[in-house]
Amino acid sequence: MSNGAGKISQPRLRIAELKREIERHNFLYYEEATPEISDREYDALYQELQELEAAHPELATADSPTRKVGGKPLAAFAQVAHQTPMLSLDNTYSAEEVIRFYERLQRLLGVEELLVFVEPKIDGVAVSLLYEKGRLLYAATRGDGVTGDEITRNVLTIPSVPHYLKGHPPNRLEVRGEVYMTREGFRQLNEARAQAGDALFANPRNAAAGSLKQLDPSIAAKRHLDLVLHGVGLVDGILLRSQAELQQLLRDSGLRHSEPTWQARSAKEILGAIEELNQVRSRFDYETDGAVVKVASFAQRDALGCTSKAPRWAMAFKYEPEKAETRLIGIEIHVGRTGTLTPVAQLETVFISGTNVSRATLHNEEEIQRKDVRIGDVVIVEKAGEIIPAVVAVKRELRTGKERPFCMPSRCPVCGSEVYREPGQVALRCVNTQCPAQRKRRLEHFASRGAMDIEGLGKAMVEQLVESGLVQSVADIYRLDIFQLGSLERMGSKSIGNLLAGIEQSKSRPLWRLLFALGILHVGATAARTLAKHFGSMDAIRSATREELISVPEIGEIMANSILHFFQDAKNQLLLRELRQYGLNFGQEKTEAALSHPVGATPFSGTRWVITGTLSKPREEIAELIRQRGGEVVSSLSKKTDYLLAGEKAGSKLEKARGLGIKILDESAFAERLNPEGKNASS
Repeated sequence: MSNGAGKISQPRLRIAELKREIERHNFLYYEEATPEISDREYDALYQELQELEAAHPELATADSPTRKVGGKPLAAFAQVAHQTPMLSLDNTYSAEEVIRFYERLQRLLGVEELLVFVEPKIDGVAVSLLYEKGRLLYAATRGDGVTGDEITRNVLTIPSVPHYLKGHPPNRLEVRGEVYMTREGFRQLNEARAQAGDALFANPRNAAAGSLKQLDPSIAAKRHLDLVLHGVGLVDGILLRSQAELQQLLRDSGLRHSEPTWQARSAKEILGAIEELNQVRSRFDYETDGAVVKVASFAQRDALGCTSKAPRWAMAFKYEPEKAETRLIGIEIHVGRTGTLTPVAQLETVFISGTNVSRATLHNEEEIQRKDVRIGDVVIVEKAGEIIPAVVAVKRELRTGKERPFCMPSRCPVCGSEVYREPGQVALRCVNTQCPAQRKRRLEHFASRGAMDIEGLGKAMVEQLVESGLVQSVADIYRLDIFQLGSLERMGSKSIGNLLAGIEQSKSRPLWRLLFALGILHVGATAARTLAKHFGSMDAIRSATREELISVPEIGEIMANSILHFFQDAKNQLLLRELRQYGLNFGQEKTEAALSHPVGATPFSGTRWVITGTLSKPREEIAELIRQRGGEVVSSLSKKTDYLLAGEKAGSKLEKARGLGIKILDESAFAERLNPEGKNASS
């Protein structure tokens, strides 16, 4: 009896471990839009769980991730029950599995030849749209496959989504597809976030998911989103017999559908279509990560049916991302401004996806243990989303025995303080808020262009100031004088003058910049701007209750708790008192620009601007001047845009603005509009 229990205990433990890990990655992917691992790594975990459950059916439970679709709906949105279940697809990376899939279809249907469609697998966010008598009733995310988040207002900001269908649509039509962010839109969004000091999105799919989760549709409207439809749920009032007829209905109704598509009548033709798609997919304005193979006939689809999670009549073939082999020569620990310890792989330099890579993230301790990463290993590196290099696998068969296991430190590698892990969290944190590494990162963040924008206070200068003992906190920045700076190496009178001038100028930065610069956990530049606009002053934010904070759009419970914790901390209270004494803008009084041009009495009030080209000042600085005067700065042109501020090398936006009849200003004309009475533009 005990032997039997012993035999099954290991699979039981591994199944439980896999369930926890997959559920965590599901949460990160579907609900947070911040995945830690690649699709291939996730699929490997998922397949291992499937195989264990198949081998030990007595251990398979109804709540297993293998029997659920997607993530749970978000609490911030109304819930919608799909008219028909919204399933996911089984997938493979193997050509042999594609052949077996086609042969299985032939066998189940009892046919020699079977027509299938092959179309791009768009790396986006699955959505469902329900039209009733031609009018869009709602749009929803997949959610758990039965219930999703109602995102109609965000989806209606997508230009290609019609409010009303053309032609003679069915009484009710439930269509399915993918919302994606264009490649160019993704590039522009990350560029803007970098300038603002916000964390970059890892890939367009995450960016699109984050955009659809915005409570303010105007944010989604700025995000270069589009929609491609490829499937159907409920159809009432018309008989659809095939994928070809569905595509024709979508065309006739004014709905965008997948293209190009291929038709195939054999496994060989399917593989040929998959290869053709791989050759042309880089030309699309969206990211693709594979090909979808689906039976053409709806009658045959009905005969094949579905499992609890996926249709039997379709599958996805995923393309391998670009990878490279190199040797891992060391692992260093990066300590962030909030104390998070992140392991970073030091690599023998390798060329991948157009750049030389010598460092890659290892994410956290759990990932190192799961992959069994050791110093000296030959590893596989890929660029996740073409941006962030990551170690995805280890070539264990190449080990020589000299490789060394790695353990995360029990003490901070910088200050020696203990590290801890919050319950339910993966990350380790240094407990010492005065840790030099945290201090340096906080100072760098405070002075960065997206925050207080202190010219001359970059990484090297922060390093000197901390190492010399002149600066311990951000308040110390405002105590610096010419004599202290003169004691530092390589600091001439010009450098000293520029730095002191930059520090003085930072005192008048708007309230939102100060909020962001303080480094409140979870509060990025966008949230800081929202808080400043809503409450008006630092005192009002500090006095706000949890309920008052949560009532502000985009401020959820986690962020609200973080804000409350920050203002309740005695050290932060002291810091704020010091910064107030040094004259920083706490929002009690309007800036001089706002007094000179009160909102509602300025030509900028209620106008929409797009900024393009090379200008004499950073875009974010110019955008702030517009916002101070009541204008709005958006990233893309539309008929609602009032002005295009065009610098040198303005590019395609200039021609588009002319075509739309938008008023175009150069920098000189903009300066005149800023200061009709000839006052200095920086005021």
